[in-house]
Amino acid sequence: MIKRFFILSSLCMVLGVSAQKSHTVVQGDNPYNIAKKYGITVDELLKLNPKHKDGKLAIGDVLTIKSEKTATAAVTKSAPAEKATVSTSTSSLGKIVLQPKQTIYGITKQYRISETDLRKLNPELDSHMKIGDEITLPLASIKKYGGTQQAVTAEKHTEPPVEKTITTITPTVVTTSVEGESYVIQSKDNYYRITKQFGISQQDLYALNPGLEEKGLKPGDTIKIKKSNTNTASNAVVEEAVNPKAKMDSGNEKSTTSSNVAAGDDYVTYTVQQGDTVFSIVNKFGVSIDELIALNPDLSHGLKTGMVLKIKKQDAAYIKKNGDALSVILMLPFGYSTNETQYRGMALDFLTGAKLAIERNAKGGQKLDIKVVDSGNEASFKNSLTQINPDNTDLIIGPFFKSNVIDVLDFTKNQKIPIVAPFANSPELYNYSNLIIVETNNQTYADKIVEEVKGVYSDQKIYIVADAKKEDANYIKAGLEKAVKNPNIIIVNSSADIQPDQNMMTGQSAPVIAILANDDNAAGDAFANRIVAMSKEVQGMKAFSMFYSPTFEKRVDELSQASLVYLMDRKINTDGSFEKEILAAYKSKYCKTPPKYAIVGFDVVNDMLTRENKKGEIFKQMNKVQTQLATKFEFVKSKANGAYVNTGYRVIRLVP
Repeated sequence: MIKRFFILSSLCMVLGVSAQKSHTVVQGDNPYNIAKKYGITVDELLKLNPKHKDGKLAIGDVLTIKSEKTATAAVTKSAPAEKATVSTSTSSLGKIVLQPKQTIYGITKQYRISETDLRKLNPELDSHMKIGDEITLPLASIKKYGGTQQAVTAEKHTEPPVEKTITTITPTVVTTSVEGESYVIQSKDNYYRITKQFGISQQDLYALNPGLEEKGLKPGDTIKIKKSNTNTASNAVVEEAVNPKAKMDSGNEKSTTSSNVAAGDDYVTYTVQQGDTVFSIVNKFGVSIDELIALNPDLSHGLKTGMVLKIKKQDAAYIKKNGDALSVILMLPFGYSTNETQYRGMALDFLTGAKLAIERNAKGGQKLDIKVVDSGNEASFKNSLTQINPDNTDLIIGPFFKSNVIDVLDFTKNQKIPIVAPFANSPELYNYSNLIIVETNNQTYADKIVEEVKGVYSDQKIYIVADAKKEDANYIKAGLEKAVKNPNIIIVNSSADIQPDQNMMTGQSAPVIAILANDDNAAGDAFANRIVAMSKEVQGMKAFSMFYSPTFEKRVDELSQASLVYLMDRKINTDGSFEKEILAAYKSKYCKTPPKYAIVGFDVVNDMLTRENKKGEIFKQMNKVQTQLATKFEFVKSKANGAYVNTGYRVIRLVP
């Protein structure tokens, strides 16, 4: 059997080729070296041979080559890259050695340091989170909060430098001048680098430098870079005083696009993940193979996990309307026009949180024009669309329900206005490129559970407690059957059906793996009771839950004996400074703590407004990972030119 393959390889010699109109594939051929051989692009080659548009070739295939010219492929050497570094401040630092189950989020909580500052001290943080790796932290924090995990080194050290890589033939030294509140723009600077370097938002940068947004960054110009004193959701330090047996991860840190993508002026960078192919990447970002290779010459040596690729930015799908103020519409199902009260409480709570977010951003200098539209019910919804002028609207948050979301998308299809769906999440929505889906879907949670179970699996019997539909349970079962070898998986309707296994050699009870795939709180109670009881009977039980249940927080000590791991979409960190500020502001305004949908209202509206700028370029900011009052927002493209879908969640581990 002939294996079809596609591997990008390097050309290390000059090839002189006579004019040919066809090419027979031989061993070692691939689209890249064939295109190079005949002096055409890979895209042109694949267009000439539509049967091979997926790039898969077999020995003996005959390709059409319309080339009448001699092609020369030569290797050119690039000059060595000079690195110039700038040290911004000096402080006493130390290092810790990573222990099992330590995460980025856990480190920020334990050592009272923001993730922004942690990444400044450890520029390669994501690739240095393995057990035994060393992490740099302020020495004072290690001594104060480290407990038994004390510093392995202590030194006077400068903060990690901001590096500028310059390719040049003549050695060149680049220096940056930082004087007090000012900064001199360098030739390679862009908004992303400056805002990251100085811990300031792009919106604050514009506010400190009137006219900067219009004229742009010019090398040699001096700008103000004084940091804002106001805590924002995007850099809030999480300082929750947690039960020492409960550890919270930041969720899907390594598996999503946004966590592996950084923005530049004309391109984004993407870190290649295991399982990626050239074609999956070009499809994900909607670029051609030639555009990808042009920005990444090293692809000629093959695609490798961990490679950082430059990817050309696509043009924004939306152009802001005239005027300084951002025109925002909130579509909420009050039901006043239909005298229907089913969702009125939900809508009113959402609005209270939204108003707090709007007022907060307005005080920060953002010009906003807000209009609230009663979306009624499904029968009367289309009447509410008459209150929207799509030619004078920059952002629509809502409606709540899927069919209504589709109606709004169709109504505004010519304007491509950004639409935010706070609760609707369905595959049929993924085709709309101007849609932002906030609700994380169950498959994202199920995939994480499969990953977690795979990490502890050693031939145990696996029980999955399902709900009535069994969709999540069946999805997890299918995932585990692919992920682990010969699993014995039993789907049950009740936690009472979970039974210890039996060791065939000794006849004694053996531990099992139990998974809860039911979001009902009563099911959570029953699951907790059964796991606690079984943990007393047999050691080594492992428990997982796709969903949070209040009983998990009440029975931490007992459930930690089964090393329970569960996922959460929303949780308020009541000891965090940002969270304290928002909770106090809400209580001052409404004389109560925020209910569930008020929290959602604040989180959704605040997240969207902080991604906007004066030009309404929200889609250029979707790669930022932000945590608001209770919700983590980590958006990825569902597919090339598809919707943005939130994949953010928290992983809670109860350790014995």
